[in-house]
Amino acid sequence: MARVWQQPFLNVFRHFKVNEWKRSTKEGDVAAVTDKTLKCTVYRVRGSVSASNYIQLPKTSTQSLGLTGRYLYVLFRPLPAKHFVIHLDVSTEDSQVIRVSFSNLFKEFKSTATWLQFPFICEAGTPREGVASPGARWTCLQLDLHDILLVYLHRCYSHLKGVRLCASMMVRNLYTSDLCFDPAVTVAEARRAKLPVTPIPREMAFPVPKGESWHDRYVHIRFPSGSSHVPSELVQKSGFPPEAVLVGHVPRLLPSPVACSKRARDSRALMVQKHDPATSCWAPSMPRPLPEVSVSCEHSEVSRVAGPGGCIQEPSAWAVATDEHAAGDGLHVSARQPTVEPTVPEHAAPHESPGRKQSLPEAALGKKQSLPEAALGKKRFQQRSFLPDPILRLKGVIGFGGHSTKWALWTPDGAAVVYPCHAVVVVLHVETREQRLFLGHTDKVSALALDGSGSLLASAQARPHSMLRLWDFQTGSCLALFRSPVHNICSLSFSNSGELLCGVGKDRHGRTMVLVWGVAQLGRGGEAVIVAQAHSDADVQAFRVAFFDEARMASCGRGSVRLWRLSGGTLRSCAVDLGEHHALEFTDLAFGPAQDGHTLYVCSRSGHILEIDHQRMAVRHARRLLPLQTPRDPLAQKQTFSSGPGIAISSLGVSRSVCAVGSEDGYLRLWPLDFSSVLLEAEHEGPVTSVRVSPGGLRVLSTTSSGHLGFLDVPSQEYRMLVRSHTAPVLALATERSRGQLATVSQDCTVRVWDLATLQQLYDFTSPEEAPRAVAFHPTQPTFFCGFSSGAVCSFSLESAEALVEHRCHRGAITGLATSPDGRFLFSACSQGALTQYHSGAPRCRVLRVAANVVCQEACPSSSILVVSGDSCLLAFVGPSKYTVSVMDTASLDELLRIDVSALDLAGSCLDSAVALCFGPSSPSHLLVSMSSNTIAVLDARSGRVVRQLSCGHPTACASLALSADGRFLLTAAERAVRLWDYATQAGLSCQVCTTPPPQVYIGHSEPVRAVAFTPDQQQLLSVGDTIFLWDVLVPREGWSPGSVQGAPRPPLTCEAGPGAGELEGVASGARGPPRQVSVSPLALPPEPGLCAGPPEGFDGALFPSDESRGPEDLHQASGPSVLVQKEAGQADDGACGVTGGPWDLGRRPHPCGWPSACSTVGARARTLARPDSYRHFTARYKASSPAQGLSLPPAGDEWLRLKAVVGYNGNGRTNLIWSPHTGFFAYTCGCLVVVEDLHSGAQRHWLGHPEEISTLALSHDAQVLASASGGSGTASRCQIRLWDVPRGSCRQLLSHHDSAVQALAFSPDDRLLVTLGDCGDGTLALWSTATCELLSSLRLPEPVHSMAFSPWHAGELACVGRGVLILQLLWGQAGDVSLQANREPVPEEAGGCELSSLCYGAAPLLYCGSSEGQVSVWDTRAGCCFLAWEADDGEIGVLLCSGTWLVSGSNTRRLRLWAVGAVLELRRRGSGARSSSVFLERELTLDGAIVSAVFHDSMDMGVVGTTAGTLWYISWAEGTSTRLISGHRSKVNEVAFSPNESHCATCSDDGSVRVWCVASTELLIQFQVLSQSCLCLAWSPPSCGRPEEEHVAAGYSDGTLRVFSIARSAVELKMCPHAAAIRALAFSADGQTIISGDKDGLVAVSRLRTGMTFRVLSDHRGAPICTLQSTRKECGDFGAEGVDLWLAASGDQRVSVWASDWLRDHCELVDWLSFPAPGLTEVRVPAAPWAQCPRLPPCTVPPQVPGCLPPSLAAFCPWDPALLVCAGLGVYPEVVFYSLRQKQVVEKIPLPFFAVSMSLCPGAHLVAIGFSERMVRLLDCASGAVQDFAGHDDSVQLCRFAPSAQLLFTAAHSEILVWEVTGR
Repeated sequence: MARVWQQPFLNVFRHFKVNEWKRSTKEGDVAAVTDKTLKCTVYRVRGSVSASNYIQLPKTSTQSLGLTGRYLYVLFRPLPAKHFVIHLDVSTEDSQVIRVSFSNLFKEFKSTATWLQFPFICEAGTPREGVASPGARWTCLQLDLHDILLVYLHRCYSHLKGVRLCASMMVRNLYTSDLCFDPAVTVAEARRAKLPVTPIPREMAFPVPKGESWHDRYVHIRFPSGSSHVPSELVQKSGFPPEAVLVGHVPRLLPSPVACSKRARDSRALMVQKHDPATSCWAPSMPRPLPEVSVSCEHSEVSRVAGPGGCIQEPSAWAVATDEHAAGDGLHVSARQPTVEPTVPEHAAPHESPGRKQSLPEAALGKKQSLPEAALGKKRFQQRSFLPDPILRLKGVIGFGGHSTKWALWTPDGAAVVYPCHAVVVVLHVETREQRLFLGHTDKVSALALDGSGSLLASAQARPHSMLRLWDFQTGSCLALFRSPVHNICSLSFSNSGELLCGVGKDRHGRTMVLVWGVAQLGRGGEAVIVAQAHSDADVQAFRVAFFDEARMASCGRGSVRLWRLSGGTLRSCAVDLGEHHALEFTDLAFGPAQDGHTLYVCSRSGHILEIDHQRMAVRHARRLLPLQTPRDPLAQKQTFSSGPGIAISSLGVSRSVCAVGSEDGYLRLWPLDFSSVLLEAEHEGPVTSVRVSPGGLRVLSTTSSGHLGFLDVPSQEYRMLVRSHTAPVLALATERSRGQLATVSQDCTVRVWDLATLQQLYDFTSPEEAPRAVAFHPTQPTFFCGFSSGAVCSFSLESAEALVEHRCHRGAITGLATSPDGRFLFSACSQGALTQYHSGAPRCRVLRVAANVVCQEACPSSSILVVSGDSCLLAFVGPSKYTVSVMDTASLDELLRIDVSALDLAGSCLDSAVALCFGPSSPSHLLVSMSSNTIAVLDARSGRVVRQLSCGHPTACASLALSADGRFLLTAAERAVRLWDYATQAGLSCQVCTTPPPQVYIGHSEPVRAVAFTPDQQQLLSVGDTIFLWDVLVPREGWSPGSVQGAPRPPLTCEAGPGAGELEGVASGARGPPRQVSVSPLALPPEPGLCAGPPEGFDGALFPSDESRGPEDLHQASGPSVLVQKEAGQADDGACGVTGGPWDLGRRPHPCGWPSACSTVGARARTLARPDSYRHFTARYKASSPAQGLSLPPAGDEWLRLKAVVGYNGNGRTNLIWSPHTGFFAYTCGCLVVVEDLHSGAQRHWLGHPEEISTLALSHDAQVLASASGGSGTASRCQIRLWDVPRGSCRQLLSHHDSAVQALAFSPDDRLLVTLGDCGDGTLALWSTATCELLSSLRLPEPVHSMAFSPWHAGELACVGRGVLILQLLWGQAGDVSLQANREPVPEEAGGCELSSLCYGAAPLLYCGSSEGQVSVWDTRAGCCFLAWEADDGEIGVLLCSGTWLVSGSNTRRLRLWAVGAVLELRRRGSGARSSSVFLERELTLDGAIVSAVFHDSMDMGVVGTTAGTLWYISWAEGTSTRLISGHRSKVNEVAFSPNESHCATCSDDGSVRVWCVASTELLIQFQVLSQSCLCLAWSPPSCGRPEEEHVAAGYSDGTLRVFSIARSAVELKMCPHAAAIRALAFSADGQTIISGDKDGLVAVSRLRTGMTFRVLSDHRGAPICTLQSTRKECGDFGAEGVDLWLAASGDQRVSVWASDWLRDHCELVDWLSFPAPGLTEVRVPAAPWAQCPRLPPCTVPPQVPGCLPPSLAAFCPWDPALLVCAGLGVYPEVVFYSLRQKQVVEKIPLPFFAVSMSLCPGAHLVAIGFSERMVRLLDCASGAVQDFAGHDDSVQLCRFAPSAQLLFTAAHSEILVWEVTGR
């Protein structure tokens, strides 16, 4: 009701009493004068400086007008030869103030996030360019504030805040209204002529003398021109230079008369502004528009008129329904972009029949050419344009669904089906397969409804919210476009008569809302009117209007079935008594047949079908659909309805005799109405999502979640498939010449081949293990090629539908495929930069050449990244970098040309890069390059010379290019639009003579277009993205000749309203893209290969992460008195006072130096709090190791190692994740390192300095300072808190105060203070000054505190939660000291009475708290009470985040939930009587571990979440998806193995997983998971084993099993059990056909890889665990033995054996045996055994009698001397021993500071990397003896491995993996 007083319009000057100047202000020369034309008082604002002479409303900028009207009407007249400025301050729904300015001072459109500047350019001939002419007329400037914000800033309009009218102008008044008035039509004229328009009110009307025309005296400017076919961007002087026209998306104001048909113009001249050169319309007294495009509509009086309430009526004469007002996305669709050519008078063209273009007589053409040069400007030019216009028509779409797959309807005659395909509504005739398309939606269609007579169709789209369209179903015209109060419309239903439309969705507060519109007056000048609306707390999944009574409805949802009734404009509902079925989740409903009008059928996800008597509101029958019993029972084959586990039913439909049921098991079943037995059933390829019975009851329509649409014909018992579809975006396409076929690849891992004539699917190739990326047809043979993410290129036969050959020459994902037109060659490119040439002339293609590092590695997969010229001579691609384009000879791959495209735009502010390529016709040979600067460079393919450049005119670069075979048309794709250029005309134009004709822009896709192409016959073109569009080219190829392109001028641009007339996109300038998002690189291989296909037989593991949840330890908190202890920083004694809930004075002046004395620390912390049972508390992982002292650190700049990357995330930390969406800063912790990662490039920076595991992080609000906390460097030292300078990446300050772990850090809102919270062992809260790093105050807490947060609106308020809510007020003294005043409120019983574990602030004054029992309570911080609580989870809530109306909760149950809490602020007024039913769960995701860290964007639509599993997830609530950003092992890493080419590496861990990583990017590619076992060792097959597709990884497990994994197939190939004990070491033989394994009992087994048979067991090392196995190929004759393999085994009893073997001959003999004495009792200091790792045991020296406590025996063959054996960990002293196999003695010893626990020898230089339990890595140069030590780990370095190239070193400590780059030696 707040805006009722502003309806129907508001006189702004009168309401704010401008004449009194009390609520408004004037500045400068402002006076009230009488205007002779209007004959009333107006205000004159004049002055030489506009900023100093103005009228402003309201009086001050801090006030607000609060005007909510959509339209602002400014009645003004520019003063002659002067400039004027109009400033509007507009507020958005998110309280952002945007300034919108209009002025003839502006030369071009400019926009920022808070300011839009629109130029108002007057015509030439004025005293100065741009100023108003001497005879400027009064103007009605109508501004659609809603569309202005939506189009140019993608923001939602709220209200008008302020207006400033600056000199020089005369202004009569300002008006606001929600109605779109026509100023040229009065009320009397509208009533007399019965015009379907909204006439101007008398108060707003300009006086028109009798006998004169309104348009002769005044000007009407409507911006944006949402109700006219005239382009809505320009008010242009006719002589404006042609360069300005080339600026594609420059919005300018345009006087926009309503475009009508010829008949409408003849009968109602008042509505049309005539443009006759002989009349005053072309006189220089008004702003002169560019020529508009009039769309003639044969069957309507007015083409489009906006009616009251924003409901828009449109013509009904289009065969294909279109709409030029795409209000949802701010797109205006017009016939073409504006030009600067003077138009021919409209009456000069005779009107012709529909579908044909109007032609002009030769006289008109002659007049057009003889226009005076003054009217054209200083330069004469001609306008070129397409013929016809539009030149494209959407013929058909291939696809189904998009937003949902449950919407498919029968037409009343049963001859066609209606269904959505993303943003298009399709009507498909089931017999002829002809499509009729309804275009106009700008996003995916979310709901459909068709009335009983088949005359009205309603559709709703997903975004923007609540946008509905009503269509005339017979003609296809859009009758109305409007918004509703419902945000997310999930269901639509018409009454049988079509007079009522019901919609269900969520309002802005998240409550379910049902609306009823009256639509009876549509098409007769009326609009859709809301008849009734109602809110409901019940869930609604389906809603239907009864066919027998349009006042009765029914709905069902989770736990409810409700009956609705409309009576007297009120909508009421009543719940059906469901009895024992009240907890079911109901999915669909249907009314019974007419003969039984009292039955309502409802189905549920548990398999129940209820028959409800809707008159008695009671359940009549309840049945349940059960699965089949055992196949042995013949009677169990029939479905029954009785007790037992049911099959989920998703939909049902009822006819006169049968009930059709669709279930999630993929079956469509037909039952009689008594459900006695199944009549028919049809099995689908996926879960059935909806069923619809045809009106005759003979056909049953069904849809599936896999994108299938078909129907079951009951009489013939046949199922006919109508539509098949991709279920994910389409990535690439290829067309076949002879058969008219289309091939597409999609993110759903399928390759599909379609028939372009019928749009039906022919073949479907599924690849669940590796995703297809590119596709290409062979030009002459019936085969096509496909490239995959694994680097494989496969050839498929279309005749046999099978794979012919597979090549795996690439290491990275395929990014491009191209075949030469003559069919000789095939080319492929991959993400690793390799280019491969194949001979494709034979049926089985073969590899000819492979060139490395020639293709750009940053290129995205695209069909336009690798192209071949039409004569098959030239190959072009982007590379080696994105700034260069290379041209090669296709036969020899000789580089002919390399073009640096970054230098093409010398005036650009940044380097240009190539995005897509396309070859032109053979003569002339042109290469088109799409640039990142949104231009297309046309290059000479022979010389590289720039021929010309085309401006794309859109904000993003063209992702795909295609040129027609004759070279006339250029097709480009950018974002969601397709553009068609007259390329041949542009090729013949001279820039000094004429302008380039603008492209035609076509919309319809709801997602970015990925690829475009012409069909082989050039009569059609294709565009793919969200789905597949097929467009008709309306120009006959034989009707065009090159001479017509450069010949005489063409007729002016007119357009019939024929098919496709509205499919063009207008200029959407200033449109902003989506907010910045986290960049997630796609995995090169499937990350979870076991999800799509089942594992091989015999595999007992899983290929995906374990679902086990690791909860907190069962620790109990000791009870004790609640005492708050005050500790002064500089005193030894403690003060305590009882906690009673009142205020306390807690603050005293700390120590002058800011540091507490030793005695005060001991005294204050004598009492420690019992550890709480909360997973929110950080518990450092137990470590028996301690940091080494006296490291030999290398000098800066001379390091042999440089830390390159860190693999993993510390899931043991708490709130150890930072992401600043505004600055892009992203940081997390891994061990004792802070990792700062660039989300775009993946590059890492590492901040070292912490000695122990980092517990938590915090970032200042200005993102300049990062705080991190960890344990101290020794047992007696305190925790370290480091403050890092974010821009510099250096440590600013080191703070120390807490004795044990720091649990939380927080900056105050003004960043002046930093508060640190110790854990239960410390129990203190410290307050620091960030400016001086001085400790301001420290206090001891009486009880454990789990979390804390500063108030965002009060810098001096800090909230802590534990057993209650503790609010601390910071009081500053005069001397700068700080005291704390606390108030504690216990948790009320209504909120569960449990402990609070997390908190976050919401809208003032709300505080949200999560509890250990899974409840969320809401507190009023002003009243100090809890007024609302609800059950939010089953476990402890450890993370809470709130922004706006959204709340995110994360718990130890692995659930992440999104809540709509917009209504909570309103519920605060109810106090304790508030109900939690107003809080709605919007989304839920289950991750791989307990949620420990989370950060989200302010809009809460995306964020990053960390889990205890060591994974960072990118969360998108809009898509409901979670994507791995960072992944690591959750437990100790035991081994690292590298592939022979070093492109991949594999790791294994105690968590039972084997993970395969990309070495270059350290991204996780594959994960093999075995539950309940530890993987202890790993080996990668050697390069001699064969082709890359035969690479295997062998892994040994703790149960004695050995599994062999295929990397190419991401599957387990072999499982065997050669040991009874845990396998500790593995090695492949040199030929890769034999596996050697050793267990913890000392047995060594030798097994065949192919058969899995163990053929030899060696027991020489029995009794001691095998520590090391290594095998190498050597001739053993020098060592006195026979064999081809030399291998060694080292055991834990200090013994090493060396063997020579020839496994093919089953030969193995001992070469040498080494035994070393064990070290003494005090000489070994290693981690305790796993059974001894208890927090109660401190690190100690373990006696060597315990076998597992000796240092591991390490041995390896020396890579630079084959006769040397290098050993470590053997003998009495810590040293590296070099043993000669020839001399049989030790030849050298190098001492070590400690016993080694890991060792690796560099294959290149004479370097040895050694890891110690003292957390250090030593690099030893064996040649010189020099050493360098490196720190970075926080635990014992149990693993060191050099990569085969010797360029990388991998080290591991527990679960963290560090990747070092070897830079020295």
